[in-house]
Amino acid sequence: MKILCILYDDPKGGMPSNYPLNELPALEKYPDGMSLPTPKGRDFTPGELLGCVSGELGLRKYLEDSGHTLIVTSDKDGEGCVADMELVDADIVISQPFFPYYVTREKMESAPNLKMAITAGIGSDHVDLQAAMDHGVDVVEVTYCNSRSVAEHIVMQILVLVRDFTTQHNIVNDGGWHIADAVSRSYDVEGMHIGTIAAGRIGLDMLRKMKPFDVHLHYMDRHRLPESIEQELGLTFHETVESLVSVCDVINISCPLHPETEHMFNDELISKCKKGAYIINTARGKICDKDAIARACESGQLSGYAGDVWFPQPPPNDHVWRTMPNHGMTPHTSGTSLTAQARYADGVREILECFFAGDEIRNEYLIVQNGDLAGMGAHSYSKGTATGGSEEAAKFKK
Repeated sequence: MKILCILYDDPKGGMPSNYPLNELPALEKYPDGMSLPTPKGRDFTPGELLGCVSGELGLRKYLEDSGHTLIVTSDKDGEGCVADMELVDADIVISQPFFPYYVTREKMESAPNLKMAITAGIGSDHVDLQAAMDHGVDVVEVTYCNSRSVAEHIVMQILVLVRDFTTQHNIVNDGGWHIADAVSRSYDVEGMHIGTIAAGRIGLDMLRKMKPFDVHLHYMDRHRLPESIEQELGLTFHETVESLVSVCDVINISCPLHPETEHMFNDELISKCKKGAYIINTARGKICDKDAIARACESGQLSGYAGDVWFPQPPPNDHVWRTMPNHGMTPHTSGTSLTAQARYADGVREILECFFAGDEIRNEYLIVQNGDLAGMGAHSYSKGTATGGSEEAAKFKK
């Protein structure tokens, strides 16, 4: 079979010859008891850079020894890109949320052999899920592989925004010592009201990590948490997003992107936020109306916005989030730490091993199977597509 793998570019200085740490912490299970990916083999050392083109997710030896063809590229956007040309006779396509290859209906229809789209990570909205259902293409992802990585990133971004760390860091880098400027937008997080929209694996982990900061915790989710967890963490449940945003100083977005959540944070919803609130978004950029967010940061309705996700990805160079005031944006790195890469590379290999052997793929990994939402997909997504507008990624200039 032919496997097409789209990964982000190598480091500008070339692949590392060594790494800061010699080994990763040994973990066996996730907090809910689910085991980490368990492939039968592994052709990399955990802690290596695997998510870029030269890293190849550690798959080449395994696939070629098994008689398959592996094509790896970072050329994924615009007419005539390598990914589009190679997709037409591919059996499997692998892409990452951090550097997504948008598998639209048109692209799917150009690839009659396509059987499966694998997300090396979590979040498969870069695949037209409705088209996948219509064309019998299964969609799978490595559920939970980087959830805790993202939760750590959320905590970091909360503190960066509320304490206004970026301003202070820039003052030092510029050779200054302007303390009044450094602290004029800096607050303590203690005592604030912190809320999350969606309290799944990432959102709930963030709440647990924030509890020691002595804050008030809130959540909204269409699947209410058990009462025991609400009591343990002192959570306040909100039935609507509007209710949550009206009382929270910090609003975290951890829900999946699908037609129901696309542009959920528009001018109307932002106007219902507590004046001066901070928004953290490590879910998907398209959940927010980019221009509405920028307007709110300009007006002061929002004190700041820290996102790790954009739409499309990479975003055009003139994307308004690059230059709006009081932002703490990162280039979708929350779930692709070297620690996380080892897990999602193992997970992709586990999925491939099961597929080639005709064995069942873990139910938790399933998003679309046999023409319908399945597994985690049935729990988290709705039918339809959120890939519209992704062609704008071709406007990114390196």
